[in-house]
Formats: sequence, structure tokens, C-alpha cells
Amino acid sequence: MKKTDKDNDQEDNKCRLDKWLWAARFFKTRSLATDAVDSGKVHIDGDRVKPAREMRIGMTLSIRNKDMDIEVTVRALSNQRRGAPEAALLYEETAASVAKREAAAITREADHAQRERGAGRPTKRQLRDIKRYTGGSW
Repeated sequence: MKKTDKDNDQEDNKCRLDKWLWAARFFKTRSLATDAVDSGKVHIDGDRVKPAREMRIGMTLSIRNKDMDIEVTVRALSNQRRGAPEAALLYEETAASVAKREAAAITREADHAQRERGAGRPTKRQLRDIKRYTGGSW
């Protein structure tokens, strides 16, 4: 049986949650998207859902993934994975989510370069002192 344009339009209006997450490039594979939904890392309008949940335009999704905590509104549906510029058209990130993500990035930058003096590898000065004390040649 051959598909008509009407059938294609109806398919575009229906989309599973796991397929949409994969097509929108939040997850690299569809199975990773399914696992994330099953483990409660994806919520729709504040509710925990199943991977086969039918998506609708206007839904609000909360996605938690490693260091990313993002909230988006669905703008379009797609069952096909395309390039990143096209995938970005499928959703719109909320203003609160953008602000939260930027604040987290600044915090991570500040924490990254800090370490206690003397922790880790010895400094050049400490190496010279060790060499002088032990009498060894490094």
C-alpha cells in the first residue's frame, strides 16, 4: 500500500517522546533517550512519563542529562534526525533555563582552576628542595 500526502501529514503530527528527543539531538541514540525517560530524567509539564508518550506542540519538557539541566517548549515535531540547525527549530529554551545554565557555567569555570597549594604534583621549587634533601638526581 502506497502512502499518500495525507498519511505523511498525519505521521508528522504524531511523534513519540523518545523519537523527538533523539531527533532534537538531546541524546545521541534513541535507546539513550528511552533509558533517560524510563529513569525519570525527562518530565513533561512536571509529570514523569513513558517513552511512547505522544508529543504535542506547546508541551514543556524538563531534561536532566549529566551536567545539563534544561527546560524547553516544543515548537515542532519530527521523527527524523537532521542537522543541528534544523533540530534547534524543534524547540525553544525557556528564559529561566538559559539563565540557570549560564549561572552554572560561570560556577564551573570558577571552581575549575582552584586547588590547594601543595596538592597534586610538586612545583619546580619543591622538586629542587627534594633533590637537595635526598641528594638524588632526578
